[in-house]
Amino acid sequence: MESVAGKLLVSAPHLLDPNFYRTVVFIAEHGDDGALGVVLNRATDEPITDHLPEWAAAASEPATVFVGGPVSNELAVGVAEGPRTPPEDWAPVLGAIGLIDLSAGPDATGGVNRLRVFSGYTGWITGQLEAELAIGSWFVLDARPDDVFTSDPAPMWTRVLRRQTGRLAIYATYPEDLSNN
Repeated sequence: MESVAGKLLVSAPHLLDPNFYRTVVFIAEHGDDGALGVVLNRATDEPITDHLPEWAAAASEPATVFVGGPVSNELAVGVAEGPRTPPEDWAPVLGAIGLIDLSAGPDATGGVNRLRVFSGYTGWITGQLEAELAIGSWFVLDARPDDVFTSDPAPMWTRVLRRQTGRLAIYATYPEDLSNN
């Protein structure tokens, strides 16, 4: 399967797992060993200043920690745009956007243009994401830089689906409760 790194995974309406119900996941890595991404539309009320004050100035609004997924919630995962001094391991996947090592601090990168901090991540072992795609659990869609750093993450699932062409856009109107249909 072709890599979906740099793309969005938008959960299909029938994906009822509470970890992924109506989520939009940015895929930062995808290869033979599996895939890694972060949920873009699950902001918390926890300010970044409470956890990583050195990165607070670079944080995009809302400047809160996001729930990146159900894996390793004690781990802070950073997604940044354009480190001024890219680290040796810098591997952007969408324009100038990629994962950044938050432990090095902003001075090590000369700062970044935009930053989002996630508690944990979403991960798939070898073949797992491909199996979920084969049964239709996710829609693979093109990402835009503003998706990653949106100031209004809550309605993202609907917004991303609405901008699609053809039949896929109809899912944007899919009711949360089918009895309301």
